[in-house]
Amino acid sequence: MILPHGAQLTVHRDTAELAATVARRIAALIAQAIAARGVCRIALAGGNTPRSCYGQLSALPVEWPRVQIYFGDERCLPVGDAERNDEMARLSLLQRVEIPAANVHAVAAELGAVRAAADYTARLQAELPLDIVLLGMGEDGHTASLFPGNPALLNNGVAVAVFDAPKPPPERVSLSLATLDAARHKLFLVAGAGKRNALARIAQGAPLPAARIIAAEWHLEQDAIPTT
Repeated sequence: MILPHGAQLTVHRDTAELAATVARRIAALIAQAIAARGVCRIALAGGNTPRSCYGQLSALPVEWPRVQIYFGDERCLPVGDAERNDEMARLSLLQRVEIPAANVHAVAAELGAVRAAADYTARLQAELPLDIVLLGMGEDGHTASLFPGNPALLNNGVAVAVFDAPKPPPERVSLSLATLDAARHKLFLVAGAGKRNALARIAQGAPLPAARIIAAEWHLEQDAIPTT
């Protein structure tokens, strides 16, 4: 299978292999960024596949005091809600490593999408481009909280307010396509047979949101590969 826009494709036997391999790749990219610029700025993704990867990453040698953590998207839910991406990252990674609290830049999504997007833009715009963004892909081809046909796809601001998401909660904040695409390294983690149709459509040239990220690394579990 060939994906468009200069994508690099790696297929893994199962989710365990995917998580371990990508964790090592992230650790290496963090080290490269620190060597080059003294800091690594990374945006984390939500979802089950990244969660497994974060567990692996927490055991690897990383200069965490030199890492600045951001988030690719966030659900507009109260602080500490189990469905928030920052809470998942806290439990699976951040509470397990020696990273200063000031290095973790959560989205203030509890303020509502518009205020939170404006706040995140103000805090993030001087730090761009990000060194690494981690991305998942939904069964509809969405990535971060950028869904097919949603007006947020047309907003090229740093962070954008998302309304009427087709899965709950409907109100979210996401880094824009422009912000994601400008990152130095973009890594997709995709697992499960439910992703086959979207991957097949992307391979055929469908402009799904995930397909619009240029020159990304796609790490796919074997079961996600389209059968025809």
